[in-house]
Amino acid sequence: MRVATWNVNSIRARVGRIVDWLVREDVDVLAMQEIKCRPEQFPSGPFEDAGYELAIHGLNQWNGVAFASRHPMEDVVTSFDGMPGFAKGHEGPDLPVEARAIGATIAGMRLWSLYVPNGRALDDPHYAYKLDWLATLASNVRTWLSETPDQPLALMGDWNIAPTDADVGDPSLVPGLSTHISPPERAAFAEFEAIGLTDVVRPYQPEGYTYWDYKQLRFPRNEGLRIDFILGSPPFADLVTHASIHRAERKGDAPSDHVPVLVDLDLSLHGAGDDEDRPMIFG
Repeated sequence: MRVATWNVNSIRARVGRIVDWLVREDVDVLAMQEIKCRPEQFPSGPFEDAGYELAIHGLNQWNGVAFASRHPMEDVVTSFDGMPGFAKGHEGPDLPVEARAIGATIAGMRLWSLYVPNGRALDDPHYAYKLDWLATLASNVRTWLSETPDQPLALMGDWNIAPTDADVGDPSLVPGLSTHISPPERAAFAEFEAIGLTDVVRPYQPEGYTYWDYKQLRFPRNEGLRIDFILGSPPFADLVTHASIHRAERKGDAPSDHVPVLVDLDLSLHGAGDDEDRPMIFG
């Protein structure tokens, strides 16, 4: 089974190349971010014609997340408990919750497509929102891992954090002045690893960026960032047999500024060697 994540940066602008890639790479499940449309505006036809069903969460022309899957999707939700909201110039409770998370159970695995807030600037309210959003997500993950420790769990998407210096090739990011590389953001990312998730792609693809700004020839100069990740629980990580970053999708006509990140899974490994009472992945 092949599972991938991709910040598509407007699904309506890139539906053709996205569906073409899905079919060409034989992808079973794609988590998308920054679809930039409401469900009724999503170009569903090409996906459905290619054999995919969709779960879509979008509220306006910004943000938005979705799944395309060849397998049935169950227990679809569009937020996690306590997910913070944000509105520019406003503080306090009852802020509008953005379309930044969608979760679904697919083939027995609990998968999330996540678009972590950008942060904008270290002194911007969006930065505090980003850290709060990540802390609340981490709290939820602790609960999920405690309640369903044997279920494969993966958090997939655009994390807007480059967790190590090796993940930074963009010279415009300056330590102490820029988001994405600040110590609090990196600590927030590390917290997910501390509570039991692992970057399941890096062992197979130790180097490489997933994002290049459109400006100043960042892609031809390979001045990118590694900010798109698949973090998996131990049962999910145990299923991974290979992973790859598809850099070539940054080339060609009208590409997204992000590229797909893909993992191959061997679902037969789930529950191998356990007694017959253990829930199997296709229960």
